[in-house]
Amino acid sequence: MPQSKLLVRPAARAADGGGHRITPASAGWRYVGFETRTLKQGAKSKLDTGGDEVCIVILSGKARVTASGFDSGTIGERESVFDGLPWSVYLPPKSAATIEAATDCELALCSAPASGRFKARVIKPGDVGTLTRGTGTNARFIRNVLPEDGEAESVLVVEVITPGGHWSSYPPHKHDRDALPDESYLEETYYHRLKPPQGFAFQRIYTEDGSLDEALTVKDGDVVLVPRGYHPVGAPHGYDLYYLNVMAGPKRVWRFYNDPQHEWLMAQAPA
Repeated sequence: MPQSKLLVRPAARAADGGGHRITPASAGWRYVGFETRTLKQGAKSKLDTGGDEVCIVILSGKARVTASGFDSGTIGERESVFDGLPWSVYLPPKSAATIEAATDCELALCSAPASGRFKARVIKPGDVGTLTRGTGTNARFIRNVLPEDGEAESVLVVEVITPGGHWSSYPPHKHDRDALPDESYLEETYYHRLKPPQGFAFQRIYTEDGSLDEALTVKDGDVVLVPRGYHPVGAPHGYDLYYLNVMAGPKRVWRFYNDPQHEWLMAQAPA
């Protein structure tokens, strides 16, 4: 069976440490871009943001980001994405930046079009809002890196930890209509990591009319593209799941619509 176009496996690492390189053109949409880079200590990687704003999330290790008039200093403190809150850097469009690895490190580059209203800055762990969403086996732990009220023009960035045996993005919801105030149109990527890494998870992407209905087996390092439809995630017993969400659309507003068939679950375990 051919691999789904919505499931992107990790690519062979490029000379500059690049792994995933998802662009609006490669994804077949308009707004969201996503990259990963893995750098050895002392290595340098260039970044030209072009017409996009970029949020660099330090997944693990320590790095330094410099651009014209900006120096993040050496930032980062976690050994893996499961070890606490992230350090991140926001870069506006037309930034020519250099990323230098202070230790071996992993980075995620989350991007969307912007005009340049905001300046480069460091997003510290203390700036990251946290909350628990859901209850029981629907509980998951949210880390809002660039939430709706954060200083950005287009991109929304959030990390989620889903314990083994739990569900996430559940009850199933979608955000594929520009129909505010009830629902916003947002493209979305899910970058998945697992603990232990040999595990797996499941993500279903489907529409009410059945024109899209795929159940994907997700492994450590995979990216799932969500152009439309509902998109719940399940983490099997024994394997904790991390994912990094990047969202963007015509308006920087997150308003989702729950699948009416499963709306009754909201009365038991609010999402």
